[in-house]
Amino acid sequence: MNIRSTPALLCVLAVAALTAGLSSARADTPWQKTHSWREQVNNRLHFQNARIHRQVAEGELTRAQAHRLHARDRSVRMQERRMAARDGGHITRRDRAILNRRESRISRRIGH
Repeated sequence: MNIRSTPALLCVLAVAALTAGLSSARADTPWQKTHSWREQVNNRLHFQNARIHRQVAEGELTRAQAHRLHARDRSVRMQERRMAARDGGHITRRDRAILNRRESRISRRIGH
């Protein structure tokens, strides 16, 4: 491991710890209890957004690249909302798999 990757590793660990803390603290609301799959998708989108901003700040992504990635994230969020509207506010297991695949593709474009 080189010195440059150490801050990135620390950031990933911090985000993981924050995610664990937020999910346990935020799981108390009725919406999150009844819409846990939507909450998972939305949390992932939130953290990908933060990663994009961090990558721009570190000079690893250009603003144009970030703009395209944000547009893709918005597209996933809109798709999630359409899927939920179709199924009484919930997303199905299949919907969640589709959204997670799209988010994974975007995540690979963001980098580490």
